[in-house]
Amino acid sequence: MTDPDPLRDLGIRPGPDGPTLRVWSASASRVDLVIDDAPHDRVVPMVRDEHDVWSATDGALTPGRRYWLRADGPAGGGNAFDPSLELLDPYARGLGRTGRGTWQSTVVDESFDWGGVAKPRTPLDRVVVYEAHVRGLTRLAPFVPEELRGSYAGLAAESTIAYLTGLGVTAVQLLPVHQHVDEQRLVAQGIENYWGYNTLGYFAPHAAYASRDAQLAGASAVLREFKGMVRLLHEAGIEVYLDVVYNHTAEEGEVGGPVTSLRGLDGSAYYRHDAEGRPVDVTGCGNSLDTSTPAASRLVLDSLRYWADEVQIDGFRFDLAATLGRGADHVFDPEHPLLSAIVDDPALEGVKMIAEPWDVGLGGWQTGAFPDGWIEWNDRFRNRARDFWLTDIAAARSQGAPPSGLGSLASKLSGSSNIYAHERGPLSGVNFVTAHDGFTLLDLVSYDGKHNLSNGEGNRDGTDDNRSFNHGVEGDSVNPWISDARRRSMRNLLATLFVSAGIPMLTAGDERGRTQHGNNNAYCTDSELTWVDWSDEPWHRALHDDVATLARLRAENPALRPSRFGLDGARTIGADEMSWHSASGDEMRPDEWNDPGVRTLQYLAASTPEHEAPNTVLVVVHGAETAVPVTLPRHDGVTAYEALWSSDDRSLPQASAPGDDLLVSGPTVVVFRATTVEAAP
Repeated sequence: MTDPDPLRDLGIRPGPDGPTLRVWSASASRVDLVIDDAPHDRVVPMVRDEHDVWSATDGALTPGRRYWLRADGPAGGGNAFDPSLELLDPYARGLGRTGRGTWQSTVVDESFDWGGVAKPRTPLDRVVVYEAHVRGLTRLAPFVPEELRGSYAGLAAESTIAYLTGLGVTAVQLLPVHQHVDEQRLVAQGIENYWGYNTLGYFAPHAAYASRDAQLAGASAVLREFKGMVRLLHEAGIEVYLDVVYNHTAEEGEVGGPVTSLRGLDGSAYYRHDAEGRPVDVTGCGNSLDTSTPAASRLVLDSLRYWADEVQIDGFRFDLAATLGRGADHVFDPEHPLLSAIVDDPALEGVKMIAEPWDVGLGGWQTGAFPDGWIEWNDRFRNRARDFWLTDIAAARSQGAPPSGLGSLASKLSGSSNIYAHERGPLSGVNFVTAHDGFTLLDLVSYDGKHNLSNGEGNRDGTDDNRSFNHGVEGDSVNPWISDARRRSMRNLLATLFVSAGIPMLTAGDERGRTQHGNNNAYCTDSELTWVDWSDEPWHRALHDDVATLARLRAENPALRPSRFGLDGARTIGADEMSWHSASGDEMRPDEWNDPGVRTLQYLAASTPEHEAPNTVLVVVHGAETAVPVTLPRHDGVTAYEALWSSDDRSLPQASAPGDDLLVSGPTVVVFRATTVEAAP
């Protein structure tokens, strides 16, 4: 009888005769399990079945025990068999460094008392994502006990959680926490990979992010601390998303590159190669996982299942996700079996799946092309928000007029229906202005160009397409006019993020004006440059309070977070009924949308929620540095407008009636809540 699931239970599993290790390799001629059984290593030959799964059972595979693999096989074809190498179990739950600087797999105790704490399962329209680095978030935090700063336990500290909930965050998205290592080039330069996009093992948490006590206690204690972090965040109603790097591994390069696991077991199946056996790299990182093969695809799925089930993770952000959707021909296919399996797998039901929808291969930019069930980073939102509030205003200063009109911004405010298919809706996009990769928010308004010399690459690394504006001076400035203009621009960008349809993502520290002094690619710096600065100057507190207010307004007003796209002339539950107005209060004319001289827009969004009371919001967007008179729009059923927030730090206007005139300084965003009555039949 054919085994319906020949690749089941890879890794170490308990059994009646003791723990069994199962490893897949079609190309190997021999695989041995080696157990650290001091004073001597013990070699256990593994047995191959008809599905190329090698197995060995041994009672010594108990928590704390170190073990590794040795494999032999034919040369060439993308393989790197060498029976002298110590290879990692691809499914190892714990990894540890030896005194020789190499790595070995470690059996862990996976038991943990979750205390009945369940996943928050926050509805997508309520999600506010906070992208953070485990070490960088609390390394300098004075409110965290010193011995826990920069660790999983520091992130789970009561004071850290109180800060996140007070800010309005519903999910922390952690930069890679799978065990990772530094690239060979960085090691040679004496620097390290701070971000962690160089994965050594897809099942083991990065040990260096655990507290000192947990590190000394071993891999089981590291895993317990990680699970404890998740449990405490869940108790506070905060979801945990992981940034996962299934597109490539730390076995970088071609000839002479590191051989630590997959390449030494069956590199021809786990990595992409052309017909002649040459590596195909669509990631720019030295290799690409070949998810067109059953073994590589299953590795990804099993890792996701483990973290979602055993570690209770709520969501995943897939780095360079287009790579996962490439077939055997290396072409991206939105119907790729793995992309479908990830969102259709019953074991992953309810888990948020977020794609970084591009890689560096041919046809690599795929924003909007992922199938139903996927959420995508919306880089077009980022670009247009930056252009409207920064480069357009810079152009108006230098050339007398901005290069473009309001139309493109309006589509982003309403959920990017020009990118995402109607049936997917606005919650298919994660809106962001900044991320770990690129300028911080403060640097975005303080630098026209990147300043990456400290990275050791002659300022060649990092993007040149920053869409930033320094407001007249490059870098720090003591000029109060420039400081005020920069802070106003930050408030406008943040407001655009929180009032737009879609899922907002905030980068840790942006709410406090964190700077990297113009470094837009600080992946190799683990220092005060990249850690969140907890200085508490008045303007830091004010910016933080603005973010907290915007997050609260988003939560309180369902019109700011529709779940569906509406259709003209039809009422759609979950969608907003939108009306668009010019500064005069009249409906926008077709010729005004793309007129660069029109920089003021009012949009009225009336919610049609299924589970909440109806709600109507008016947002005024004025994208010029001169003041403009604005007439609040008249609309059926609207009797008054209550000003809720403005990026102009002066006092808010009083409650106003439709047809009232206001003088709006610029550039500015003003948010009103409308008082409504039912329109007459």
